[in-house]
Amino acid sequence: MFTAIMTDKDESGYRSQLRELSEQDLPEGEVTVRVSYSTLNYKDGLAITGKGPVVRRFPMVPGIDLAGVVESSDHPSYHPGDRVVLNGWGVGETHWGGLAQLARLRGDWLVPLPSGLSEKQAMAIGTAGYTAMLCLMALEQHGLTPDDGEVLVTGANGGVGSFAISLLAHHGYSVIAATGRPGEADYLRRLGASTILNRAELSEAGRPLAKERWVAAVDSVGSHTLANVCAGTQAEGAVATCGMAQGMDLPATVAPFILRGVSLLGINSVTQPYAKRVTAWERLSQELDRGRLDEISHETGLSEAISTASELLAGRVRGRVVVDVNR
Repeated sequence: MFTAIMTDKDESGYRSQLRELSEQDLPEGEVTVRVSYSTLNYKDGLAITGKGPVVRRFPMVPGIDLAGVVESSDHPSYHPGDRVVLNGWGVGETHWGGLAQLARLRGDWLVPLPSGLSEKQAMAIGTAGYTAMLCLMALEQHGLTPDDGEVLVTGANGGVGSFAISLLAHHGYSVIAATGRPGEADYLRRLGASTILNRAELSEAGRPLAKERWVAAVDSVGSHTLANVCAGTQAEGAVATCGMAQGMDLPATVAPFILRGVSLLGINSVTQPYAKRVTAWERLSQELDRGRLDEISHETGLSEAISTASELLAGRVRGRVVVDVNR
C-alpha cells in the first residue's frame, strides 16, 4: 500500500484528498519508481483545487514533477536502484503523477538524475528551474551574451522567475526583476537581480511600441505583461515566454516583431527531446548555486499539499514548494 493525493470529479463534485492505494491500482508503464520528493507547481495548484481544466482524466494523482529511485523496470535504460527525475509528459494531467509514494511511468519520460544532485535538490529545482534553464538555452541559441544589455525577468518571485534570475546572474547578465511584492526586493537582489521593477508598469494595456529598455526577457506571466515586455525589448532582442499567470491571451500588435525584429521564443517544457532534457539537467547540476536552493524553496508534507495548493494560487507562496511524499 502507498499514500497518494487523489483528485476526482463525479456527480458529487470535484475533490482532492489523501488516499491509500495498492500497487495494483497504478496505471500502465515500464518503470515503477519509489518517489522521494515531488513539488507543487501552478499547474498542480489548478489540478488540486479544480480552478483550471488541467486534469483530463479522472481519478487522477496530480504532480507534474517527481524524483525517486527505480523499484522495477522493463525498460532497457533503467534498472532497480537508478535515481531518476521526471518533468511533464502529461503526468498529473492524463497519467498519474508525482504526488504519491509510488509511480508507474513510461521509461522514455525519465531522465537520469545527475550525480551531483539529491532527489530533494532536484525537486527544489523541478519544472520551474528546468523551464528557466530551457529559457536561458533558447536565449543563448538566439545569440544573447551578457555584453548585450539588461535582461528582464517577470514573475520574479515565482519559481521560474527565481531560477531565471539566479541562472542569468551566474552567467554575468544584468537582471531586471519585475515583481508586485516590493517587500521581496532584498530576496531578489540576493538571487542576483540588479534592478527591481514594479510589475504594475507592465500589467495594464500599453502602447504597441515602448521605449527600448531590455535586450531580452524571460516571461512567465503572459497577457498584457508579455505584450508590454515585447514592446519594450530592444531591436533584434528576444523574449522567452513560458507561462500564463496573468492570462493566456496576448493583446499585442506585430509592431515589435516587424519594426524592431524582436523574436518571441516559445518554451515548451512538457515534451522536449531526451538529449535536450539531459543537457538541461546536467547544466542545472553544474550552474545553479545550490546554496540558494533553501532560499528559493521550502518543504511541506504530502498531507499539507492540498491546503498549500490554494495558497500557491493566491500568490502567497514564494519560490518553490518541495513535497516530501513520505510525510
